[in-house]
Amino acid sequence: MSIQNNRLSKQEFENNFSDIRPPFEHDEGALIEANRCINCYDAPCTKLCPTSIDVPLFIKQIATGNIKGSAKTILKSNIIGGGCSKVCPVEKLCEGACVYNLLEEKPISIAKLQRYSTDKALTGRWKLFERKNSIGKKVAVVGAGPAGLACAHALSLEGIDVTIFEKEEKGGGLLTYGVAAYKLTTKFCEDEVDYITSIGGIDIRYKTELGMDISLTELQQQYDAVFFGVGVGVARLLGIPGEELNGVVDAISFVYDVRTNDYSKINVGDKVAVIGMGMTAIDAATQSKRLGAKEVTMIYRRTENEKPCTQVEFDLVKKDGCAFVWLASPKEIIGENGKVKQIVCTKMILGEPDATGRRAPVPTDETITIDVDMVIKAAGQTPFEKLISKSAIKHEHGKIVVKENSETFLKGVFAGGDAVNGGKEVVNAVQEGKNAAKGILEYLGLS
Repeated sequence: MSIQNNRLSKQEFENNFSDIRPPFEHDEGALIEANRCINCYDAPCTKLCPTSIDVPLFIKQIATGNIKGSAKTILKSNIIGGGCSKVCPVEKLCEGACVYNLLEEKPISIAKLQRYSTDKALTGRWKLFERKNSIGKKVAVVGAGPAGLACAHALSLEGIDVTIFEKEEKGGGLLTYGVAAYKLTTKFCEDEVDYITSIGGIDIRYKTELGMDISLTELQQQYDAVFFGVGVGVARLLGIPGEELNGVVDAISFVYDVRTNDYSKINVGDKVAVIGMGMTAIDAATQSKRLGAKEVTMIYRRTENEKPCTQVEFDLVKKDGCAFVWLASPKEIIGENGKVKQIVCTKMILGEPDATGRRAPVPTDETITIDVDMVIKAAGQTPFEKLISKSAIKHEHGKIVVKENSETFLKGVFAGGDAVNGGKEVVNAVQEGKNAAKGILEYLGLS
């Protein structure tokens, strides 16, 4: 595997990883866009937002110059509204539901307007929420990701003292460590976490890992309730020969390395193959190109019509010059002197629709061989099954099983986010964190 850092200057790296969705340049731009909104009754955009942000209201508040009110409308529903405005697949959520789509006109730029208000709130450190006085109850939250932060903020508002246990050295979870740097800067993630905790009553203990530094039993003994928001993060294995070769990495680790290392220490191949077509695969492919890889080929076992990524993400990876091999499934990775040299894929055809209506890929006798010096696995993520099992929490293949109130089958232990749903959007994790906070308040007899 080649080291490409000698091909990029620091300035080139910063340019390649600069914000791909810049904000409005002037306040007037936000006002003009806000005034396009027709303030639908029973707005479909709000219905498709997992956190139920009142979209017409916050846009109307921008249009009338009430930016603080707009920011509060957003953040009271989604305290991570700033981060979500940059990473949400809005084309299949709020913007995808905008009535302008039915008129074949450009939908309202909801995410950009949401960013406009929340950026001002974070930059100005606007104090939009008032915490109740401490009531002497303590809750432990495992994981400082979107679910954990949302749960902690909601509980702290009610006067509960929250301690978050986070294995990394920074908070933010997926936003800080699992999203390409051109979508969210580390500085923004730090500012958002600081803003969330500025309400008071939230203490984050970094570099403290469950199962290593502290146990669930200890948390149960020391706190009135516990929330599990550990997410997912174990890359799914391909289960093929050659997976252990030097140059085979998982997309999660690859994105993590770019987020945590100096650009001059990041390795990338000349010819990179990315397995998968989800959002993480897109991030891995575009990062490879922006780090200096000459060729990046994305391999997917279905056709373009079945791709799981959004069209916006797909257009981005096409713009970056990546190639695609459809209807192909990895069969073997061939190496030389312990290093990746080629990947062999089985050609697929689409069979009959399954119970979900999706046509399943069926292998043929034909293969295709691609010369590569790096393979990035992005075929999905699996829950932390060993960790969950060790904590004696009921689960199904690592996905925590919860009741309607977000409580697990261990009394006083709640869970939400990717650890429960197996890996959805950040905004879903936020809502599940909020739901768990409500369940905890009921459990403590406070609602």
